[in-house]
Amino acid sequence: MPATMTPPASVTTTVATPTPPPLPDDLDAVLRRMRLPYLRKIAPDVLATAKAQRWDPAETLRVLIAEEIRGRDEATRRMRRKAAGLPSGKTFDSWRPADSSIPLATQQALTTLEWVGRAENLTITGPSGTGKTHFIEALSNTVIDAGMRVSWFTLESLTAALTRAAVDGSASKVIARITRAELVVIDDIGMLPAGQAAAEAFYRVVDATYEKRSVAVSSNLHPAGFDTIMPKTLATAAVDRLLHHAHVIVTEGTSLRLADATSGRGVIPLN
Repeated sequence: MPATMTPPASVTTTVATPTPPPLPDDLDAVLRRMRLPYLRKIAPDVLATAKAQRWDPAETLRVLIAEEIRGRDEATRRMRRKAAGLPSGKTFDSWRPADSSIPLATQQALTTLEWVGRAENLTITGPSGTGKTHFIEALSNTVIDAGMRVSWFTLESLTAALTRAAVDGSASKVIARITRAELVVIDDIGMLPAGQAAAEAFYRVVDATYEKRSVAVSSNLHPAGFDTIMPKTLATAAVDRLLHHAHVIVTEGTSLRLADATSGRGVIPLN
């Protein structure tokens, strides 16, 4: 009688998971026609599991529909991130709350996004490298995750967009498209001098969003000093509207980027 062979302990045996049968062609065609791509993709696995575990038909339907909703929501978020024009993809995953001079309670309150729901504004001013742009971009990603839209500009890119639109008379349409977003961001005001065109672009966006949409502004200047870099009349009118319903935050300290660089955290060490 042959001896039973026992595999050595060092040998790992794997059991292949059976591939679920594909959907019938007529059902696949129906799902394609109904434009249910995420449901169609997962349906073979779900139906095989439902059969093996004797799921209630209602539970099977719930799982399939939930997957379609999840897939559509994720696709919408990807589309909105791309349309927003966020500069670097920074989120709160890479944010270091303890290193910021923004009070922790203020950080937490802003991340609830209640201020966006109330169409309130946000201005963050302070020295370069103190986390202004990172914080606003992380907030912007949170806004998108919450199912809302973001339009992101520097003052220079906003001016260029409206200058191009003025050539063919479509400035009003461009403003309307920008302000469909629940949050409009204008980043790094004050880094460069702003002329008449920039002041007009800034004013038009702030005026169009006033009490309807939220605007977030970052600058190395307090908004009260914007009249030092742009025509006084436009600056005064824009800042008046901007600050009427605004959370004003002033950052302090030395550059976090410089601190990262001097501590070696700015790069991945070379092997």
